[in-house]
Amino acid sequence: MSTRGTHRPTDLSYGAVGATQAPDLMTFPPEGFVPTEDRTRIGHGDQRFETAWIQTLTWQIQERSGISVHVDSVPPEDEVGYTPVSFDDEGKPVSAASVGTETTARFAPDGTPLLRAGTVATLTMHAYGRTVQAPVRVVAVYDEPDRKGFAYGTLDGHPVSGEESFVVERTTDGSVWLQIRQFSQPASRKWALAAPLLKREQRRMAEAYLQALVGTEVQPGPADGPDRLTGPAD
Repeated sequence: MSTRGTHRPTDLSYGAVGATQAPDLMTFPPEGFVPTEDRTRIGHGDQRFETAWIQTLTWQIQERSGISVHVDSVPPEDEVGYTPVSFDDEGKPVSAASVGTETTARFAPDGTPLLRAGTVATLTMHAYGRTVQAPVRVVAVYDEPDRKGFAYGTLDGHPVSGEESFVVERTTDGSVWLQIRQFSQPASRKWALAAPLLKREQRRMAEAYLQALVGTEVQPGPADGPDRLTGPAD
């Protein structure tokens, strides 16, 4: 896990950076924050897995859900990465923040750059007759043999404060799943007045995210229809 060296967590509008990957913190989040977790099966097999994680790391979940993504800045390749505190499954810190490996550019087969930690983007979405711009920073990119994805955190100007992660997982039976986790609260008193509408819109977007990669490019087999688990984190 890495983030841009000059992007300390204090630049974000929340403090528990990386907490979407700590199950205990998703169950007992910081005071005032509401966690949710959604998971859906999107297919089967190695090709399905590769296609899905490449789509995830090129903003296609957001774009296929009707969100316009404008990348504002990308960290230089030779910039030293910043690694935030990491947590175990009980939410306990297991390693301190540190400055480490240089960031490296990676590309999809068609040449599209893959997401890198430290990337700043503005997400433009439309809801209830309004256009809302939501600035975010990619705080982590996950690159494991059977688990790949990323998390972004909110910046000032976003309607909510918190973090959201998008992770594609391949299980031992070859099934491919998309997991979405988030914890958030209204970012200001103004947005707190619209909390019910914010919550409804977040659920609508979660549903769209879950469907964004189903049946795309690599078609699932006869037994590969989506199974879904959705709702508040337990």
